[in-house]
Amino acid sequence: MRGVLQVKLFKKISLVAVTSVMLVSSALVGAVSAAPSQLSGKITVNGSTALLPLTLQAAKEFQKLNPKVKVAASGKGSVTGPQAVKKGIADIGACDWDASMDVPGFKAFSGQVANKVAVIPFATVVNNNVKVTDLSTDQLKGIYSGKITNWKDVGGDNADIVVITRAFGSGTRVNYQSKALSGGDITKKEKNYKEVGSSGDMKTAVATTPNSIGYIDLVYVTSDLKAVKFNGVAASTDNVINGSYKIWAYGYYMTKGQPTGATKAFIEYVQSSKFQQSSLKKLKFIPIAAMK
Repeated sequence: MRGVLQVKLFKKISLVAVTSVMLVSSALVGAVSAAPSQLSGKITVNGSTALLPLTLQAAKEFQKLNPKVKVAASGKGSVTGPQAVKKGIADIGACDWDASMDVPGFKAFSGQVANKVAVIPFATVVNNNVKVTDLSTDQLKGIYSGKITNWKDVGGDNADIVVITRAFGSGTRVNYQSKALSGGDITKKEKNYKEVGSSGDMKTAVATTPNSIGYIDLVYVTSDLKAVKFNGVAASTDNVINGSYKIWAYGYYMTKGQPTGATKAFIEYVQSSKFQQSSLKKLKFIPIAAMK
């Protein structure tokens, strides 16, 4: 009888010991998981204003996960991104084209690496007083070349068209000219013509200028201006994905060589499924993986 009691007691002690070890192990794992990131430093991002809302949101989330890292982001147009990287004043150059390759109007930036981070849908936008809801490639080419100057010539009211465009160096302009205008010219005019320096400026100009037309990425399209169809197809993320809407581009983070340290970690966060499938989509960008 005494032997049986000893065996039972030994089993209870062993069970308590195993449970204690498991609890301590779990606590240690939890402590490791909760440990703050050891990344530190400052990341400077310059360039595309089309990508700026995405960059600012990613920076906010990344800094929360990595409190010792500071991300400073600003936008003055795509070409300024790789230019800043070349000069050494930015770690990342946000650009609406792959600046490691030649594109119309711009030579490649030698030694830079293009890190693909998003798909950017662009839209033709008009002031809310414009009644036209659909424009073809030929009609847009006519408007931006100066051959079509009145809305009545494309199905609208008898009113002069006010053309608003981005300044040279804009990635939005590069892509819009290539895809919406099929490589057609944007002709500067003495009247009813304005150039703006950023996506935000474009939004404000079109929203506040009666009879105006411009172009912008979808994240900036709100109720104070309207996007028109392109060749009968609405500007939407779904239509980009299904291949029916053609005015879009990949967005890139350009770096001097392969990124390292905190810069690499930030780019990988933007490319991660967590960010791509959540915040990026809410901003009307399209995940890279969605494109075939």
